[in-house]
Amino acid sequence: MCGITGYIGDNESASILSAGLKNLEYRGYDSAGIALIGDDVTVHKQEGTIDGLTIPSNADATHGIGHTRWSTHGEPTDENAHPHTDCSGDVAVVHNGIISNYHELKEELSGHIFESETDTEVIPHLIEEAIADGADLRAAVMRALDCLEGSFAIAATHVDHKGIVAARQDSPLVIGHGDEGMYLGSDVTAFVEYTRQVSFLEDGDVAHLYDDEIEIFNDGERVTREVQTVDWDASAAGKAGHDHYMHKEIHEQPTALRQAISGRVDELAGNASLNINLDDEFLHTIDEIHIVACGTSYHAGLYAKELIEPLVDISVRVDLASEYEVYDGHDAQNTLVVAVTQSGETADTLSAIRRAKAPGMTTFAVTNTVGSTITREVDDSLFIKAGPEIGVAATKTFVSQVTALALFATYLGRLRGTISAGEGADILENVRQLPSAVQTILDEEPQIQRLADQYSDSEAFFFIGRGLAQPVALESALKLKEISYAHAEGFAAGELKHGPLALVTENTPVLAFLNQSASPEETRNNVKEVESRGAPVIGLSTDGADESFCRHTIDIPELGRLEPLVANVALQLFAYHVANEMGRPIDKPRNLAKSVTVE
Repeated sequence: MCGITGYIGDNESASILSAGLKNLEYRGYDSAGIALIGDDVTVHKQEGTIDGLTIPSNADATHGIGHTRWSTHGEPTDENAHPHTDCSGDVAVVHNGIISNYHELKEELSGHIFESETDTEVIPHLIEEAIADGADLRAAVMRALDCLEGSFAIAATHVDHKGIVAARQDSPLVIGHGDEGMYLGSDVTAFVEYTRQVSFLEDGDVAHLYDDEIEIFNDGERVTREVQTVDWDASAAGKAGHDHYMHKEIHEQPTALRQAISGRVDELAGNASLNINLDDEFLHTIDEIHIVACGTSYHAGLYAKELIEPLVDISVRVDLASEYEVYDGHDAQNTLVVAVTQSGETADTLSAIRRAKAPGMTTFAVTNTVGSTITREVDDSLFIKAGPEIGVAATKTFVSQVTALALFATYLGRLRGTISAGEGADILENVRQLPSAVQTILDEEPQIQRLADQYSDSEAFFFIGRGLAQPVALESALKLKEISYAHAEGFAAGELKHGPLALVTENTPVLAFLNQSASPEETRNNVKEVESRGAPVIGLSTDGADESFCRHTIDIPELGRLEPLVANVALQLFAYHVANEMGRPIDKPRNLAKSVTVE
């Protein structure tokens, strides 16, 4: 994915666009650039991070567009950086997504001069041809869109045509309504310090931004999009004194969890109050749940399966969204498909939901982003309320996703009569105690940092767990490999002796989940297996009960089914400090971006 920003209004645009790109850098940092529109179109772009981009002030340029890139077509170079222009240099375009038919379009535009390897560059040349035929900017963009196949969010300008024209298809764009102009961004963080009044564009929308108004068209007809107020301010997107966004967001987890459970826990009734619109009768009759997700959200889905199946007595299937298929003969009417997605814009997850909807399945999203594409496509949504997450490696959104899914499991169990009010109250009491339990782990950070520093030069790291701890083992390994580039793997503890044990050496620490809810007796046998091969073992256990079994232990508060989720926070800190000791760019891991809006 990439980040798009734009501004048109009363103020000099260069500083606004530069700040917007800095806010969006987590969406891509291979290259960056802006186009300033004054007496002419001035493009400033280059390979590398936004910090290296020199943007001179230009008082005459009161509108422009910007872009920070995560490379798909073409290597990260100055030439492949956005914005791209036409032959005359009068048109400038930025683009997020993939134009799948750009080869064919490039051949049709054989008389034009191309200077990059990108798929994007066909767009300004298509606009150039339409304007040469007498079209205004909006009509020219619409004509260009008719030629494009694939996914895209674009913003285009022309030196002789007023305004910025933006369009989206399967890639997010949001408009900001300010007192001193109109703003454009791939998400709200691009301009939240200037306005919190926003409109989310929908697929097929073409928006023409002027300095004091906006016109939106879809399928040739004028449409309106609701103006909403986002519920967080600019300080939520800053580092607040932390060295990295990831570290800040790890420490925000108690607050995020309080937001996730606020108003949703009714311990007296032993039930969760979710304010969802899924029909109770339908939820009574379903015989299967499909969970579709990617990456960290997939691990949250695996955790949810371990919660829902025993509590609700229903079969749960968890699929990587990119691999999800609906087969003939499946009972679509009695299946609920749950999409778990932080951004609500993940391309693979959206595609999976569309495949589920085709035969008539009921769809439900667990997401962090109000107004996202997924919320408009599913039948109902449950918001995790984690607030903005800038770090590429998801932390607070994972714990909030699992917490929301634990509430949903309780809700289903009470609705279907598979758990009593007392059992529901016990689960919800653990949910209520989550924020303080996580804070207990955060208070242990110095100890965790010492362990991370001690083992940061290891050859590999293995994470083992059973039951509810297995998804967290997978997630913890993912966090470590994402930000440290170290080899890390998560396993079901019982699978060690079926192959992975061959990899264990004295220089491969094994981090073992020994919580009471994770079958610790059986896992202790696996700990002995790796210790006999000389591997150092770090045990995550309750009340230091396993000190004699492990070289090191990290104490985890007692919290029933949610103990592995709390242990996950300790391993987020472990991953962070390993990466920091290794000198890695924690908020900008190579080849990765925050969410993937292309398939």
